[in-house]
This record gives sequence, C-alpha cells and structure tokens, in this order.
Amino acid sequence: MGRGAMSRHKIAKAEHAHEPVRGKDRDRSSLRAPELPELDRLIHERIRLGIVSALATNDSLSFNDLKRVLKTTDGNLSVHARKLEEAQYISCVKFFEGRVPRTEYRLTTAGRHALAKYLDQMEQWIRVTRQE
Repeated sequence: MGRGAMSRHKIAKAEHAHEPVRGKDRDRSSLRAPELPELDRLIHERIRLGIVSALATNDSLSFNDLKRVLKTTDGNLSVHARKLEEAQYISCVKFFEGRVPRTEYRLTTAGRHALAKYLDQMEQWIRVTRQE
C-alpha cells in the first residue's frame, strides 16, 4: 500500500462509522463493480461445459468417448447429458451395433448458439477481470 492509501477494510470501516473518506480513497470507495452478464447456469457446470465443448469440436461422440474424455462415471455423465438433452442443447441417438448397444451424442444448433453466447460472456468476465 502506498503512503496515505487506505485499505479497503479501513474504507469500509470508515464508511460504516460515518467518517468521511478523504482524497483518492473516496474515489476508490465509490467505484461500483461493473455489470457482468449472467452466465448460462446449465452450461457453466464443469461436466456439462465439458460435454458441449467436446461435442463442439466433434461431429458426434459416443457415451464411452465422453466418459473417457471427461474422466467421469456412467451415472454422472448420464445425469448431466440428460439435462443438456432436455434443454435441447444436445441430441442423443441410441442404436445397436450388432448386439452391442451404442449411444451417440451431437451438439444441436441451439446448443452451439448457447455455447457461443456463454463463451462471449466469459470473455467479458475475463476482460473486466484483467482491467482491475
């Protein structure tokens, strides 16, 4: 801290005690946090972000491929994939390859738009954070 600078704690304490905050510290204390966009909570969760990101870079991925890439369990992947499917961010096709059941996932147009919007919002957060 430079000479004459007050810590944020002291500024808050002074404001709470109704003491005036002087000089540069008044300017700093009156600053408000910038408005940041609300992130899509559906995509923001780590596993779901991983699913849509992996599908954005591949035409389709099998359940086992996603499970391996995301290093998660069958149950965890199933729950998160179902939420994305219900939101129509991904599509799921189940079929048999011989006698072996297969599940393939694809990112839908709505999912691609939602991911692009989410990434734009995250870039805004990053820009604001780096300006501080």
